Amino acid sequence: MQMIIVDDEAHWVDNLSMTKPWHKLGIEQVHKAYSAREALQLIETNPIDIVISDILMPEMSGLELIERIREKDRRIKCIILSGHSDFEYAKQAVKHQAADYLLKPPTDPELFGAVQAAIDELNAEWESVGSLERTLFTLRENLPVLRGQLLLDGLRGQRLSSGEWERKLESYGLPFREGECAMLLVRMEEEFGQYKNNGQQLMEYAVMNMAEEIFGEYANVWGVKEDHGYLAFLLQANDEKKRGGGADALLEKLAMQLEAKAKQFLKGSLSVVIADRFRFPDELSVRYRQAVDYFRQIVGDEKEFVMRASDALGQTEQKPLDALYMPPTLIGLLEVGRWDAAGQKIADVCAELDDHWSESWEHCMEAGYAIASAFAYAAHRGGKTLAALIGDDMEAMRNGEAFDSIGKLRKWALGALDKLKTGTSSDVKDIRSSYVSKIQAYAEANLHLDVSLRALAEHVNLHPTHLSKIYKIETGEGISDYISSLRMERACRLLRTTDKKVYEISAEVGYLDPAYFIKVFKKQYDVTPQEFRDGQ
Repeated sequence: MQMIIVDDEAHWVDNLSMTKPWHKLGIEQVHKAYSAREALQLIETNPIDIVISDILMPEMSGLELIERIREKDRRIKCIILSGHSDFEYAKQAVKHQAADYLLKPPTDPELFGAVQAAIDELNAEWESVGSLERTLFTLRENLPVLRGQLLLDGLRGQRLSSGEWERKLESYGLPFREGECAMLLVRMEEEFGQYKNNGQQLMEYAVMNMAEEIFGEYANVWGVKEDHGYLAFLLQANDEKKRGGGADALLEKLAMQLEAKAKQFLKGSLSVVIADRFRFPDELSVRYRQAVDYFRQIVGDEKEFVMRASDALGQTEQKPLDALYMPPTLIGLLEVGRWDAAGQKIADVCAELDDHWSESWEHCMEAGYAIASAFAYAAHRGGKTLAALIGDDMEAMRNGEAFDSIGKLRKWALGALDKLKTGTSSDVKDIRSSYVSKIQAYAEANLHLDVSLRALAEHVNLHPTHLSKIYKIETGEGISDYISSLRMERACRLLRTTDKKVYEISAEVGYLDPAYFIKVFKKQYDVTPQEFRDGQ
């Protein structure tokens, strides 16, 4: 631990810092400051744990110093020294969370006792950081975010097993279970647009609170702001008796109440779509997409609507491809180079086309152009054109032949993916080769200087471990083996073609100790450098 002693009277600071056995308490370093400003500068640059400060100092008092410290770090323990037993001073010290308040001059037991108490408190606080209690507290603090993200994942169609759903619902304290649920999508209309930044978030929070208050007596409520800007609410009856024939009418009545209360108290209008009842969590993403479609196709730009999705939209024969848009997306997989997963994604899309849309050319075309778009994005991201990477397959895409049938789409997409992978892998290999060339050129030019792994890594701005792996992959040997070989080869050439002394050659090839150079050389060639020269 580190401590700082602050007082405008230098003798006090020097005496307390230099004559007391602080090391016995575990204090590794004691800093000295002769003003509050100097103390703040030291605190900025050193990990101070404890501050012992006089209360009365020019420019800035000890109490003001504590206040400034508290603005940046609430864990530092502050002990006040004062020549006055003034109750007001003591009260202010308590207000600013001083660890102790001692009268000058304190006895050693008083001073050491105060510092030991501060150390014990610090140790207890840091131990609690890693404790289960602290972990649970952090979880509770972040529960709104975790709950919202879980619902978003479900709306987006992320697949979780029933066991995973059950575990997460329980961990996050959500009283939902597998079974019948209802869903509301709420659109906050343009009146709310006047609120910017945090103001908009506050309005969203207010609407969510209203929804929980209004629907809470009837159902458990779980809400989140989804990707399109709607507020999505999942509702599950909190009592079996509240289900049944009248539940839908009650839900619609409560939704109208939510719209009315928002207009009355928040001065803004809402539009609400109530989705058909469904089984949670299996049908969550399907029912959510239907509600979003309903908003787009039926409600549109109209405002202050409270409608049930099933009232107007029947079961449409045409539906989007689930596998195509289900996370992780094809673009996302290509972006991180997960080639096998990208191939499986394409296979899943084609399998869904086979199973459900074998007669729909539109769905085949939809999938084809989405896949082609992802390929183009990946190519451009790598600084290439798609045509340069997939060659002849580009023409089949350009004239639409690749999308004539599911079979052609499957063959074209997997073939183009393979070429994309090969082209990208070639780029990676080129980059690796470039690194190898750079470090070899640098080593050859600077063999007499520092050509350690760290020096070479700094030259090409890579981490030493990363560079070592790249070099091994590209050349099949380690960098240290290459440097040793380079030194011996150059030493042999200099011995053959020059009359330089052995110690001069030793320095030129990077060995500062000629004796060590001779030892390494003999181990390599079974003769000393001089014997090698004589033999030539």
